[in-house]
Amino acid sequence: MSKPTDIQLKSVRSSTQKINYRTPIKFGGRVVNDVVLLNITVDVETRDGRTAQGFGSMPVGNAWGWPSQQVDTADTLAAMTAMGEKVAQAADAYEEMAHPLEIMHDISQSYAEIAQAANAACDVSETMPQLAQLVSASPIDAAVHDAYGKALGENSYNLLGSDFVNRDLAHYLDDDFAGETLDTYTLREPKATMPLYHLIGALDALTDGDLPNRLDDGLPETLGEWILHDELTHMKIKLNGDDLQWDVDRVIAIENAAAAAQQQRGCTEWHYSLDFNEKCANVEYVLDFLAKLQEGSPAALSRAQYIEQPTHRDLKANPENRMHEAAKIKPVVIDESLVDYESLLLAQELGYSGVALKTCKGHGEALMMGAAAQKRNLFLCVQDLTCIGFSFLHSASLAARIPGIAAIEGNGRQYCPAGNAAWETPYPGMFKLQNGTVATGILTEAGLGFSNLD
Repeated sequence: MSKPTDIQLKSVRSSTQKINYRTPIKFGGRVVNDVVLLNITVDVETRDGRTAQGFGSMPVGNAWGWPSQQVDTADTLAAMTAMGEKVAQAADAYEEMAHPLEIMHDISQSYAEIAQAANAACDVSETMPQLAQLVSASPIDAAVHDAYGKALGENSYNLLGSDFVNRDLAHYLDDDFAGETLDTYTLREPKATMPLYHLIGALDALTDGDLPNRLDDGLPETLGEWILHDELTHMKIKLNGDDLQWDVDRVIAIENAAAAAQQQRGCTEWHYSLDFNEKCANVEYVLDFLAKLQEGSPAALSRAQYIEQPTHRDLKANPENRMHEAAKIKPVVIDESLVDYESLLLAQELGYSGVALKTCKGHGEALMMGAAAQKRNLFLCVQDLTCIGFSFLHSASLAARIPGIAAIEGNGRQYCPAGNAAWETPYPGMFKLQNGTVATGILTEAGLGFSNLD
């Protein structure tokens, strides 16, 4: 049944922006030095005549979304950018009036076809992965939800109930969700504050001795300096996954550096997450790592809140990678593997006990997977894609609206502060940490919770 609040997309426009990193980030054996943002502007009109403009922005994270061994990084970047631009064109041509969840679900049925066209335009023969397709389309999804909320003068997270949507969750997930809508699985007000996970990349300095040269740009340059500067309580550790002793030694070294800084500030409780970026050959590697870490630093192991995507993202092709034993020790979450509801169900069957939500996979998709995870009693966390500016605020707004999310990730301030600079004045509490937290309670404006910069 149609509703007067249904919207029609009147205009969808795209542009790109490249920003260099302050320092490189290494993960999954890859080093990234800059970011290309895909920015989307959407004009909409409701069935009852209200109009508004929405905005979306997301890094084109090809190094993460499409880590090809056959296609050059520049070519995967070009193809994913072309994919995003072509999804924007498809949205511009979409004529139906509906809720943003329904509009983007309808458009998403053509993602594979659009990806083929994008590849052809960029002379890339390798099939674009589903994850890369989601990342490319995500800023359009964000912009449509943002415009919808602005047209109704309401926060988009409060427009997910039966008064606004035309389809229940069973349409997107399964019959377990018959009659349910996303308002059941989201909060009407954002959490006031949330701890922020600080990233410790494989190249990042822990102490002065790790710095051959200082940048002297006014920002911290070692882990200890970051802890004191931002009063950090949560740290995400990037590990190699193919060098057991290095991984164990790295966590112990981080624990030693962190302990010294935390003692200086009088803090006795802090936490880690452990991210192998799917480089572990099997679960035995994870179990050996946990055992060795217990031997070398029981304190470090006790601080670990969860383990992220230790083995290959292709769950169907690697059914032997079962996480049941590791998940008995710490929650094990899927990240790269999570591309739809089917992958969530398969991951749980294989022993994964949690999921990482990311707005770079699509706003609606993240909300759906958040609902599915809550229904199935899975551990939940929200992570970003070195999101900056608009995309960081978007990621934070999602985390602040989903029950069970204890902390958020936000490493743009470390690696790409230039992308945050213009946003720091209107939203200082989101970019300047206090007690290791960001002020998510301010994200209550119409749309996704904040306004785009003029």
